[in-house]
Formats: sequence, structure tokens, C-alpha cells
Amino acid sequence: MKRALILNNAYMQLDSYLYQSRRLAEELGALGVETDVRRNDFFAVAIDDAGHIDLRLDKYDFCVYLDKDKYVPYLLQAKGLRLFNSAESVEACDDKMTTFVRLAEAGIAVPYTLPGLLCFDNGAAIPEAVYADVEARLGYPMVVKSSFGSLGKGVYKVDDRAALCDVLSRLKCKPHLFQRYVGTSCGRDVRVLVIGGEVVAAMLRRSGGDFRSNIELGGTATPYRVPAALADECRRISELLGLDYCGVDFLFGPDGFVLCEVNSNAFFGGLERTTGVNVARCYAEYICRTVYGNM
Repeated sequence: MKRALILNNAYMQLDSYLYQSRRLAEELGALGVETDVRRNDFFAVAIDDAGHIDLRLDKYDFCVYLDKDKYVPYLLQAKGLRLFNSAESVEACDDKMTTFVRLAEAGIAVPYTLPGLLCFDNGAAIPEAVYADVEARLGYPMVVKSSFGSLGKGVYKVDDRAALCDVLSRLKCKPHLFQRYVGTSCGRDVRVLVIGGEVVAAMLRRSGGDFRSNIELGGTATPYRVPAALADECRRISELLGLDYCGVDFLFGPDGFVLCEVNSNAFFGGLERTTGVNVARCYAEYICRTVYGNM
């Protein structure tokens, strides 16, 4: 019997998130794979007193890991369970700055980026020289991002010194980064979905009044035809990050596409509705080919 586990976050109840696991379970089931969907709230793995990994799971052929908890997937992999995506890939994409570090020197166009200076004292003052250096390099407006976050949360467009002070007062003790604002892409971007290194669907997202274009923030979407060069870029990015599945977001720069971020657990409900592509089926078929060979 073919068996699979889909592991969701312990707390996330957003409909667009739960849609992923429901649809994947349906499509895997249609391919003859009995699939359990569980929340990551039952301590599936532990490290026992003897220093061994204690795995408390039924026997599964693979796990579709839809959480961002980086500790559980490393332990699952150590016990030989094949994950989609791998622990290394989830970790690299969950931290936005780590994504850019992993892609550095690969020739992929990105906004000019500065890693945030992590502070461990909430009462500490940010030196004037830090503000001056960031302003000199990026100018206003600029974008300041929490390194961790999704659905457009923790992303701020900063228009002046006062706004920068305010944002840094909230983010200075958290991993964060600074980026040059790409004004030519204000309120619009392209989301490209990649499975097994191949582009399966894409959409152009637009916002009516926000510099962010996320559908979850009220953005709208239309199907998008991906140019061949951009498709090649997506393949390279997914390969460099070791991703089985991902959503790659691009901004419209003045001289071409600019990478915004890579999401290892990109929501696909909006993309399915926009393009008519059965993303869940594509992903399920790729997983089954990878695990079982030709079915």
C-alpha cells in the first residue's frame, strides 16, 4: 500500500492554507496513495535520553511538509523520511535574507539588499551612522522587511527618516533586511509556480492601493505568460535552493525582472482559480514519479 503524510502547521487555520493540504490529499488519493493530513502538534519526533531520535509516526513513503518549523523536518529526514520540500530548502526560503545569501554570486537580479544589524537590547539606540549609511545606499523610499513572515506581513515601505526610526524600533531585535524600493513595480508583481524545476503556471498580481500585491491583502490576479528567459531563471533558482515546489515572485525592474522572494510553501488556490491549472494534480504527479517511478 502506498502511504503519504501531509504535515500542516500546528496553529494556522487560514482557508487558503488549508486548501493546499486538502487538494493535495485528493489528488494523491486519486493516484492510489492513501494520504493522512495532520497538524504538526503531536510531537512526531523527539530526542530521547540516549541521544537517539524517537520517531512516533506510522510508516509513510514520504511527507509533504507544509510547515515552516525547521527542527521537525531535519529530524524526520534523519530518520530517512523523504520530504517535499527538504528541511534545507524550507529553512533557506523561510528566512528571506538566507534566500538572498544562498543565491548570491549566481547572477540573479535582486534589489540592492543590506542585512539588518541584529540587536539584543531593546533599549539600545541605533547609531546615527547606521541611518546615514542605509539612506546613502538605498535612498527614500526604501523597503524594510522582517526576515520571517508571509502574506505580505512584516514588509514596510519607508518614505523618510521618521518612518525608518519607527520601523527599526519594532524590528531591530528581530532578523530583518533593507532593500532598494523598485518603484517601477509598485503594486504589481509576477508569481511563477515551479514544480520539479518546471514552470507550471504564473499570474500577474496587482493591488489597487498597496505597494504589495498579495492576493491575501486584496490584490487581484490575471494569467501570465512566462517569457522563456524568466522560465530559465526560475529553474535555476529552484535548483540552487534545492526545491521540489516553490512560488517565485518577481518585480518589474527598470531593466527587466528582479527577484522579490521565493516561497517554499506558496499558496496555490489563487493560482488555480486564475489560470485553470490543476496545480495540486501537477504536484501530486511529480511526487509520485519521484517516489514510485512511472505509475
